[in-house]
Amino acid sequence: MSSPLAIATVTAVLKDLLNDGLVNSDLSASVGTVAVSALPPDRISTGTDEPSRLNLFLYQVTANPGWRNEQYPSRDPEGRRVSGPPLPLDLHYLLTAYGAEDLDAEILLGYAMQLLHEMPVLTPDLIRRTFSVTSPVTDKLMPPSVPDRNAADLADQVETCRIAPRYLTTEELSRLWSAMQARYRPSMAYDVSVVLIEATTPTRAALPVRVPALTLATLGHPMIDDVTPAVALPGDTVTLTGSGLKGAVTTVRVGGIETLPGPDDVTDAAISLTLPGGLRAGVNPVQVVHQVPVGTPPVPHAGVGFESNVAALVLAPAVTTPQPITVARDTDLNLTVTPPVGREQRAAILVGETVLAVPPRAPAAPETSTTITAHIPSGATPGTYLLRVQVDGALSALEVDDNDASPTFEQYVGPLIEVT
Repeated sequence: MSSPLAIATVTAVLKDLLNDGLVNSDLSASVGTVAVSALPPDRISTGTDEPSRLNLFLYQVTANPGWRNEQYPSRDPEGRRVSGPPLPLDLHYLLTAYGAEDLDAEILLGYAMQLLHEMPVLTPDLIRRTFSVTSPVTDKLMPPSVPDRNAADLADQVETCRIAPRYLTTEELSRLWSAMQARYRPSMAYDVSVVLIEATTPTRAALPVRVPALTLATLGHPMIDDVTPAVALPGDTVTLTGSGLKGAVTTVRVGGIETLPGPDDVTDAAISLTLPGGLRAGVNPVQVVHQVPVGTPPVPHAGVGFESNVAALVLAPAVTTPQPITVARDTDLNLTVTPPVGREQRAAILVGETVLAVPPRAPAAPETSTTITAHIPSGATPGTYLLRVQVDGALSALEVDDNDASPTFEQYVGPLIEVT
């Protein structure tokens, strides 16, 4: 990596490259003495006594998009640095030609552009050769805290610096020269990428791992296609069908409760599962989870593995109040149900086709209750009706007369409630 002197190093190498090229081309015979500088354009003397000159001006520095997200500085809990990522920069130069006579500026700009075209990379040898003689950038610019760095260490960075022309539009040139408040002269822009500046602050290296704790697992993605039956009762056995359902350790998550099926109940295409206790009535999400054993000895860990898509299972409530049930008009009807109804769940009692809303419980009431209550209105018609309960949209099942021989419908026979 490079030291903080890398920006000045690039400018010095480019100056040396242009100066050597002009000398080797023997332009002094045609344009006279030519100076190569790296000054702001507003500091260069222009006018009737304008000398011939090539000026290289660093007008902008931007972050390199390819390296900027490579990594970020990090520190340990004590605040000590544990990583030192580089600062990646792209340098943007404006090469301007000044001429004492007619066509001198055009000649100088043409030779300079040819030199940079034939040397599109700042090679390590070019950088070291520049600093093997007197240079405007020397070790004296380095602060005393980093005596091990010098301007030529740009040659040792992992990526070489590339030179590419940038063809500015008339509007961009106008804005640039207006900002510099200098007289416009023939110019060409160049980008130098990338300069990697690394901090010299020492970092802490982690100790090597004596025993690798690496676990390899085949990438899998279980998929649930269907849940049968789609509406179940507490304690029922349901079947999940799909693909890739069997893993090293296969669990099923129903309503947030993890259940481990028996080994004989799991295949790649189907899983048979007895619903666990603790589920709420209503729609419960179902997922197949493949846990990956890790560690020594290998132990399955929650959160390490693969999860299937989410399927839906409706858990229907059931009325557990003993039969027969009788209730008078203008009184409260109390029913016991399973599973317990949560305080935040919406419940209703259906007497025949009449829906009686169960009022919400007070915030101080228990989290769940096996009893729900609804008021029988005084205007209710006496009689015997089918009885159902509804919790979060899930209806309890009705009893069917298995002896009914009718081929067109099944006769519901219960549970019944008598309103007096």
